[in-house]
Amino acid sequence: MGLKKGTTLLDDLIDKAGGCAVIDGGFATQLESHGAAINDPLWSALCLIKDPDLIQRVHFEYLEAGADILVTSSYQATIPGFLSRGLSTEEAESLLQKSVKLAVEARDKFWDANGKVPGKSYNRALVAASIGSYGAYLADGSEYSGCYGPDVNLNKLKDFHRRRLQVLVDAGPDLLAFETIPNKLEAQACAELLEEENVQIPSWICFSSVDGENAPSGESFKECIEILNKSNKVNAVGINCAPPHFIETLIRKFKELTQKAIVVYPNSGEIWDGRAKRWLPSQCFGDDKFEIFATRWHDAGAKLIGGCCRTTPSTIRAISKVLRESS
Repeated sequence: MGLKKGTTLLDDLIDKAGGCAVIDGGFATQLESHGAAINDPLWSALCLIKDPDLIQRVHFEYLEAGADILVTSSYQATIPGFLSRGLSTEEAESLLQKSVKLAVEARDKFWDANGKVPGKSYNRALVAASIGSYGAYLADGSEYSGCYGPDVNLNKLKDFHRRRLQVLVDAGPDLLAFETIPNKLEAQACAELLEEENVQIPSWICFSSVDGENAPSGESFKECIEILNKSNKVNAVGINCAPPHFIETLIRKFKELTQKAIVVYPNSGEIWDGRAKRWLPSQCFGDDKFEIFATRWHDAGAKLIGGCCRTTPSTIRAISKVLRESS
């Protein structure tokens, strides 16, 4: 079945899902719950080397929970990051490809087994290749400050992202997910790179936020989104890995700033201390709260909703259930 002219696979999925599609949840959280040790600068990307079967198992768990979009395990997977661990460029690129392959295989197997089962209302999921921010590669918490220092300019950020983007696109995902972008400069770098590389698949760009009002750099979302509105290669914009109680206000703000689809996948509300590398005790949102909030986020205008750090398949099941009911 062909797509309507001017629409993308992403538009088509949102439509099939009744106006709001479900993204999967916390990846590293779920790997850890199965016993994976990932306290490492490579984070969940370590499992690409050590335990690819576990990555596929987690993808399956999210599909069973009702996810319409699987995000690959490449958030922290960067070529410089792998090189610093003694891998060759070829090995690094092959691990990036593997992150997409594992998700595509999981999706295809799951769809073959469940796509046509009477009484089950799954959509054929899309695979989004995750591209974490420059700050995620630094692993120093700067994706939550946006402070990259005076040496980091537009070209440096484009150079940092370019090869990974090329390798991931060549691996055949359905879309690209730029995640936890903390400032206007990196948003601009991502948008310009999509143009320069003439990327043909849809993409979203998500910012983080530490105050619920602005990008982590302190720049207004108005400034950040103005840059993205000029690009027809960016199909959706939003927020990921921010506390859930910020999200509704931010959706309303984004609705005023852009015509693009709005995507939100917050964390559970726990706070990550990027320097101490641990979760701080804080007000945490359970699955019941996510049910209530997902409905409100959808009503406020979000077209894609999921979870980030510390959310689980049961969170996604709760979101999926309530969104399916409302559609």
